[in-house]
Amino acid sequence: MQNIFNFSAGPAMLPQEVMQQAQEELINWQGLGTSVMEVSHRGKPFIEVAEQAESDLRELLQIPSNYTVLFMHGGGRGQFSAVPLNISTSFDLSQHLVSGQWSIGAEQEAQKFCRTSIVATSKKIDGKMYVPTQDEWSIAEESGYFHYCTNETVDGVEINWVPKSASGNVPIVADMSSNILSKPINIEDFGIIYAGAQKNIGPSGLSVVIVRNDLIGKARKDTPAIFNYQLQANSGSMYNTPPTFSWYLAGLVFKWLKAQGGLEAMAQLNLRKSHILYEQIDATGFYKNNVHNDYRSKMNVTFQLRDESLNDLFLEQAESNGLVALKGHRAVGGMRASIYNAMPLAGAQALADFMQEFERKNG
Repeated sequence: MQNIFNFSAGPAMLPQEVMQQAQEELINWQGLGTSVMEVSHRGKPFIEVAEQAESDLRELLQIPSNYTVLFMHGGGRGQFSAVPLNISTSFDLSQHLVSGQWSIGAEQEAQKFCRTSIVATSKKIDGKMYVPTQDEWSIAEESGYFHYCTNETVDGVEINWVPKSASGNVPIVADMSSNILSKPINIEDFGIIYAGAQKNIGPSGLSVVIVRNDLIGKARKDTPAIFNYQLQANSGSMYNTPPTFSWYLAGLVFKWLKAQGGLEAMAQLNLRKSHILYEQIDATGFYKNNVHNDYRSKMNVTFQLRDESLNDLFLEQAESNGLVALKGHRAVGGMRASIYNAMPLAGAQALADFMQEFERKNG
């Protein structure tokens, strides 16, 4: 298995060291003779796991004390609903920057709970996907909140700037499911950050929410209890039984990230990995990428073969070389190499080497 590099967009690969530790502890965790999956979430051993995970996450992201961290059910899609239910009324306006499939989904879900408007949509300029900046649009001061997705996994589009209202009073809500913990960020730029775990945090089934304290306590009366930020905050994210194994694994990932040197080190590694692949894509014209250079994702490198009749052969031979899950999303086709934090530099290099050899044989 050491020769397999998994480029799945999510659920994605986890650090090998984390998986090995989880394997070793699976049936005898902390000498208790049971798995972490089999102990009470309210017992002291698991409470310590939960508290340490939050502490490590706060350290990694430098989360200020006026923000609450929640470990919740429902993944990113669950937060599409939870956000408007917690911080808006049915009469409020939520504004949305649409840059791909996930920000489209967030806006469509928000329509069920409040008024919505789209301030701008990604577009192609000279055949390259581009996201209009705030020179071309603005956030209405009466908005209940503004939502955008920092990295679109399907389209391979990453936004490296943070939208802001003129007054700074409109809460900025960011879906960071696919690039959280990949680089340092300024938490105070945001009212709410949420992320499904299954890309850069841990296994699916868990979502992490970072919410500014002044936005807690405004949930509508009909908000489902498990999505109510106030109830979850009051109970330490244990209003009901949480996804304990996912939480435990997330905690191991946070420790692993700290051991790698934190988010500054991960940012440098992710830059090197993506540079290796984009350099190969741009080398000769045999491959192409349809995203403007300023918006190319460092997490999800999308590309196409100029001769699409070679797609199946490319995927077949890639897999035989230990490079798996490279098929692009059905909405855009082509190829997609997801290179989240757990993907080692050797994986990106192996893919680039294969691409070069495949071009030599088929170009």
